[in-house]
Amino acid sequence: LIKSWVSKTLGLAGIKINGNAPWDICVNNERFYRRAARGTLGLGEAYMDGDWDVESLDWFFRKLIGSDMEKRYMARLQRFRHDLNALMSNLQSRRRSRTVVEKHYDLDHRMYNQFLGPYNQYTCCFFDDTEELEQAEIIKLEMICDKLDIQPTDRVLDIGCGWGGFAKYAASTRGCEVTGITLSAEQAAFAQEYTVGLKAKIVISDYRDLPDVLERRYDKVLVCGMIEHVGYKNYRCLMQVVAEMLKDDGLFLLHTIGNSHNTFVADPWIEKYIFRNSMIPSMRQLVDSFRGLFVVQDWENYG
Repeated sequence: LIKSWVSKTLGLAGIKINGNAPWDICVNNERFYRRAARGTLGLGEAYMDGDWDVESLDWFFRKLIGSDMEKRYMARLQRFRHDLNALMSNLQSRRRSRTVVEKHYDLDHRMYNQFLGPYNQYTCCFFDDTEELEQAEIIKLEMICDKLDIQPTDRVLDIGCGWGGFAKYAASTRGCEVTGITLSAEQAAFAQEYTVGLKAKIVISDYRDLPDVLERRYDKVLVCGMIEHVGYKNYRCLMQVVAEMLKDDGLFLLHTIGNSHNTFVADPWIEKYIFRNSMIPSMRQLVDSFRGLFVVQDWENYG
């Protein structure tokens, strides 16, 4: 029964068991069906253990995602428990946020240094006319500086500054003053040393506490690759904090991975193996969160 259900479900996405297409899967162990019936987490762990394989993993996921299988494929009980947990509690509370930081970002930077460029950009880079990571980082950082129209006299607030890559680049190339915010003690220690000699300051703080931690308002505010950790229950709170920290004539730039639909929970696979307590906002969720606080002057989609 389980084997038939899994085969039929994958078939809805145009994926066959032991078929000939590059996105069809080859089952190496019969336990695959039982594990796959648990949803995306079981499917992923079965792949890790070699229970199934596929010639083209990227095409497999294109077929899966393109058929909106995310909602249909996740086991119903698993989805119900996951949704209920997200609705009943704030998965991105202060305590939970600090726990995630300790487990994900308070790691030795030498590990991240194996795959990051010289500006430590953990968010996406732009490979326009280049295949070099360093140049792709610079293209992305230049785009941010240009969109914010950063001037030498500006005071810039970077909420979720990571290892200080933007702070170093903006302070050294635009001559501005940058205050970077992170919850990670490991990131803060690295960023402080990384930006020595520049007009840059690194502060350890939860974004919710910034109005009490920082006294002055800023000309420009950047939130780059950080809102994915905020959660839908806190989007409005983040925007209110930004509005409070920004001068009346200031500019705010938000950079995020985007979702095509509203989401209120993280995928179980992402939750366990990639980003705990993460959530990808939709355009509607973002617009609702800053309604009455900001006037949108630019919206650009990449990728």
